[in-house]
Amino acid sequence: MRAHGLHLSVLCCRSTETPPVSQTLAVPARRDANKPKIIGPCSSTLNPRLGKPFKPQSLQAKGFETQTVNEAFAVLREAVWRVLELWYFDVQLLGGLVLHGERLAEMKTGEGKTIVALLPTFLAALEDKGGVFVVTPNDYLARRDAENVGQVLRFLGVSVGLVQSTMEVKDRQKAYKCDVVYLTNAELGFDYLRDNLAVYPHQVVQSKPFHFCLVDEADSILIDEARTPLIISESVPAVPRQFQAGKEVATALQKDLHYTVDEKNMNAVLTDLGEKVAQDLLGVDNLWEPEEAWILYVLNAVKAKELFQLGEEYIIRDGQVAIVDTFTGRVLEGRRWSDGMHQAIETKENIDVSVRSQVSAQITYQSLFRLFPRLCAMTGTALTESAEFEEIYGLRCTGIPTARPMVRRDYPDVVYKTEEAKVNAIVEEIILNNQRNGRPVLIGTANVKMSEAIVTRLREAGVEPQLLNARPESIARENETISQAGRLGMVTVSTNMAGRGTDIILGGNHSQMAALNLRSRLAEVLLDIQESSKVFNPSEEFYPTDIPGVCQGAALKCFELEIS
Repeated sequence: MRAHGLHLSVLCCRSTETPPVSQTLAVPARRDANKPKIIGPCSSTLNPRLGKPFKPQSLQAKGFETQTVNEAFAVLREAVWRVLELWYFDVQLLGGLVLHGERLAEMKTGEGKTIVALLPTFLAALEDKGGVFVVTPNDYLARRDAENVGQVLRFLGVSVGLVQSTMEVKDRQKAYKCDVVYLTNAELGFDYLRDNLAVYPHQVVQSKPFHFCLVDEADSILIDEARTPLIISESVPAVPRQFQAGKEVATALQKDLHYTVDEKNMNAVLTDLGEKVAQDLLGVDNLWEPEEAWILYVLNAVKAKELFQLGEEYIIRDGQVAIVDTFTGRVLEGRRWSDGMHQAIETKENIDVSVRSQVSAQITYQSLFRLFPRLCAMTGTALTESAEFEEIYGLRCTGIPTARPMVRRDYPDVVYKTEEAKVNAIVEEIILNNQRNGRPVLIGTANVKMSEAIVTRLREAGVEPQLLNARPESIARENETISQAGRLGMVTVSTNMAGRGTDIILGGNHSQMAALNLRSRLAEVLLDIQESSKVFNPSEEFYPTDIPGVCQGAALKCFELEIS
């Protein structure tokens, strides 16, 4: 049995709480002493630990007894080694204890937060007091974690569910019945709202009461995205004539003269002169008359003109306005702006006006996450907002040291007067990098429009980059793009959709490349021509090396067996 001593008492933690961290974080110092007693040489000796003997007879007010935490961490650490062939660093176990103590753990990029999340999640699942959720910023990360590290929980007898934005009610109900559920913050919130609007029991998807929630990338979800509430709307008839009139008035009005714009709060207000001009153009005496309320149509048209830009807040897809999440860069499937805003944007883009949305239910992320009796979170940047986390969510921040000394160099920001100068500098830096050593480069952009502009400039300069943004053709190649982003000479331009928790492996992700290869081969054998054409088929240049004949033969035998 592999030995790996723990000496957590010597680690220096930066924490915002008053009590000494060593009092609560020195628990696992004796964990190796327990290991030979509870873990045998084969996997069958691990699973019985999840039975009644493993669950504590009595729970403390804040969780498990110390002995049970020791045993659970030891079992999970061995399971991670057997399933994923990864071994926890001492600081990762320390991070698990911080999360189990219902705190916010700040762990630097690349320190393995994904497997750290297994530790408190496993313990919470053993409590069996309600739903246990691991919340991620987007569907890709939720699916990746459920499929990858979820193997460890399944190995130990803990069922794992996955909720995605495209799932139907029955699939959601099945996922929420699992011991641990991986999903995004938006899906968690909207399913909660829909359940509260449900009329019949069979319409409810969240069958378990909220108990434990671990939020990944907490600064993004709990701070940045928390500015916008979650809203469910119902459809009411819309009158295209009123939206068209609002658009014509907004076109005639001038910024700062007839109206003011608050870009931070996404709001616009008419001045006294602006109201008078709008009334004259519409031929009405009062914009605020409740019968027609022209003020709403004019203000929505002004917001559509000034605050909502094509390629940034939304894109046109299949003749429809599709909302782009400004934080993740992904299209929000099935989402619409409420109170006539969506119709105002459709009118702006000369698209037939659809039905109007009216708010039926809403909740803020602050209120949603405070519903959990046990809440913890992790991120790479938290201590700067520690006061806000503690005030709003009651989460105390604890900084976890790195497993090895930090050698990465963080350069200061460079500010340019114009966007043109900034893009020129980016292109020059990439060309110089490719000439010098060909290190893989990832360029992060704030929106779809900027990502496509940089790609165009790079191609003009003779560099062929990979693009990842909210466009459908780009999303279809997401796995391929990410799997080869770390290869020599690769330049990848991406919106925020790949900026949170995405694991880009230097040299390329060999397992992802193998999965793409097998999927394309299976599609050729098992699907008809029309269906197989929808599956991405990588070119031979995509793979960094030739596939051995032995491997190709083994794959062919698998295909023949599947067909037979």
